[in-house]
Amino acid sequence: MIFHVDMDAFYASVEVRDDPSLRGKPVLVGGAGNRGVVCAASYEARKYGCHSAQPMAVAVRRCPQAVVLRPRFSVYEEASARVFEVFDRYSPIVEGLSIDEAFLDMTGSERLLGAPTVAAESLRREVFEVTGGLTCSVGISAVKFISKIASAFNKPDGMTEVPAGTELEFLSPLPIAKLWGVGPKTQERLADLGVKVVGDLRRYSREEFVRRFGEHGAHLHALAHARDPRRVETGRARKSISHEDTYHQDVMGEDALRAKLLSQATRVADRLVRKDLVGRKVQLKIRDTDFRTETRQCTLSEPTDRAKVIYASACRLLAGIDLDRRRFRLTGVGVGQLESSAAAAPKQLDLLATAEPEDEKGAQLQAVLTAVRGRFGHEALFPAAAGRDARAGSTGATSKTRDDD
Repeated sequence: MIFHVDMDAFYASVEVRDDPSLRGKPVLVGGAGNRGVVCAASYEARKYGCHSAQPMAVAVRRCPQAVVLRPRFSVYEEASARVFEVFDRYSPIVEGLSIDEAFLDMTGSERLLGAPTVAAESLRREVFEVTGGLTCSVGISAVKFISKIASAFNKPDGMTEVPAGTELEFLSPLPIAKLWGVGPKTQERLADLGVKVVGDLRRYSREEFVRRFGEHGAHLHALAHARDPRRVETGRARKSISHEDTYHQDVMGEDALRAKLLSQATRVADRLVRKDLVGRKVQLKIRDTDFRTETRQCTLSEPTDRAKVIYASACRLLAGIDLDRRRFRLTGVGVGQLESSAAAAPKQLDLLATAEPEDEKGAQLQAVLTAVRGRFGHEALFPAAAGRDARAGSTGATSKTRDDD
């Protein structure tokens, strides 16, 4: 028995929770301006055709009365932590897919928690209570990918169960695009074969689909027959943590770019500390107004979670890029090759040292700064060199944070 739990319009719902005057209004969370992107749209805004990853200018044209709000990622992370604490109370096997959704392996929980629908209702109620009013939707099935499809069926604040033995009946009328891995091009090729819904796909043999689509065809054939052997996997290691910004006004010159990198390095360091992670690889991403994107990376001698070290490395990478007469619309800083802070190899200490090691002092300072910003907002104790524009809680841009698995 597998649950897929998905928070409803998460970022927008957090904003409505914190400002009840927004209730019932179309809310868009994301960056304003021509280059802004929608991070989340409330269900009231979705009625007008607004959705996440959409250019904000398009969303506002479709819904001129929408309330546009800048993202507050630290607030969303705090709400997410509370949600995942609830998940952990219901199952020891939780696979987080993002900040607002997860698979839970509920196999064998009936004696303790009751029937699947009873357990799901209890979980939804507890999430609502601990988060101060945020809702979630739950899909229930013995097949992993079907649970994910089912969770979207009765959104928002709903629940859908696909009992064992009814999976094919559930899948048959669904548009083929509901299957994982079916994009626009695959849809076109399937339409040429007369395949528009999942049930149509079962008219063809596995061999036929392998011949036409290769291994991807075998994957589609298995899904159409409700076969998904994947288990819920807990504790997947994150590959990287990054923060990037698309700027409303182009950035030009090394000093201005370094200020942006300092702001981004600070945000990445805070997230590393909160997640008890350190990383050995620092990554830089930069894109100019001609949409030429360049990436650079370097490997550190010791893993770190300190903004000072991450920033210095990013600046060294920046020095290797030709900046002459170029204007930039995006920069990003990331840290990869992550490992647990506790598991990081200990450093050899100098037994004759009379003072506390500088690295230890730096780590303690980073922990304090992160804690203060987590409690009082990112503008608290923010690096002055990052510039005034960065102190309002963003870097004067459309921000995008990523924890890549």
